[in-house]
Amino acid sequence: MIAHKLAFVYTPEIERLSYPADCPFKTQRAGQTRRRLLSFGLIGGDHQAEVEPRMATMAELQEFHTARYLEELQRAAAGDLTVDGLHMGIGGPDTPVFKDLFSYGSWACGAALTAADLLLAGKADIAFNLLGGFHHAMADKASGFCYLNDVVLACMRLAAAGQRVACLDVDAHHGDGTQAAFYERDDVLTISLHESGKTLFPWGGFENEIGEGPGLGYNVNVPLPAGIYDDAFLLAFDRVTVPLLQAYNPDVIVLELGMDALAGDPLTHLCLTNNALMDALGRLLRLRKPLLISGGGGYHVENTAWRTCCGEEEHDFSAGMGGCMLASAEWIGGLRDPALAVTPEQRRTVEPELLATIASVANNIFPYHGLDPLPATLSASAAGD
Repeated sequence: MIAHKLAFVYTPEIERLSYPADCPFKTQRAGQTRRRLLSFGLIGGDHQAEVEPRMATMAELQEFHTARYLEELQRAAAGDLTVDGLHMGIGGPDTPVFKDLFSYGSWACGAALTAADLLLAGKADIAFNLLGGFHHAMADKASGFCYLNDVVLACMRLAAAGQRVACLDVDAHHGDGTQAAFYERDDVLTISLHESGKTLFPWGGFENEIGEGPGLGYNVNVPLPAGIYDDAFLLAFDRVTVPLLQAYNPDVIVLELGMDALAGDPLTHLCLTNNALMDALGRLLRLRKPLLISGGGGYHVENTAWRTCCGEEEHDFSAGMGGCMLASAEWIGGLRDPALAVTPEQRRTVEPELLATIASVANNIFPYHGLDPLPATLSASAAGD
């Protein structure tokens, strides 16, 4: 029996901030999530604390982002978008200019640093930053609704404190900004399971992107074929993610738990239910490592949900955000999605590509971590072993 110390990092200050009304990303998700958790009685008490963050300082933001880029973000937020700002990705279709862009990003980054500090101080075993998950932001470039990269800053804070960090990203979109930040480092192992760049923005994150220099073998990409279903996703998770985490043996795991891989998300092409992500999180919990969980993608706002369970069973803590299939928390079957039927054609399309990807990743990465490569052929029935 394990009683986790949970920290829900949130401030009502963000409720007055917003992306443009026509933007798919909705800052209101965090407040909706908090209200739902409160209605379930899942915030409060000795082991489920709500913690108010602070905004990240300029000095903290400059630990990753360039001073010139931060200046251009502030100018754009004030209504002055320059040519330099445009060259830095500001003002594109997926990086609109709006007055709250710098303030919201600073709160998200401050919340990530607050969560990291809670773990470092032993005040929490699992800390949530619902405000964050902006994994596309580069040191000097905005992309994919992301201006300031809270995930990178949290990992950097933990690594600077001497922690061995694993950054796991299960958002449907490849975390290219996070990859770029740690591509030449071995103190942060980055693993991203995402829809293949063949079919989804940001059009990268392929198996051969494995790091450089000291980071060679410490950047792991598992591009997933469009149409992937729960069992196939868990096969990839079990065959790649779990053994790598066991071999790397991190002190802490930073998890981007985007939910845009779920069936019905309007921007992606994957077919998961929340069961796959909950089961994957259950596997992480068995590793008995502190967790910093951030939000991420998930663009069907009316069906957005976090799922949290606190109890005494093996899966005593689970969470998910965004794009959830559930239309209501009152669904009689509980907070897990009903299973989705998988067609024979779907299996014929997904399985060969996925198995080839798993074997390729294992052959490229496993030797760097003392693991044996996998056989060229695998059975999808091994999912969940």
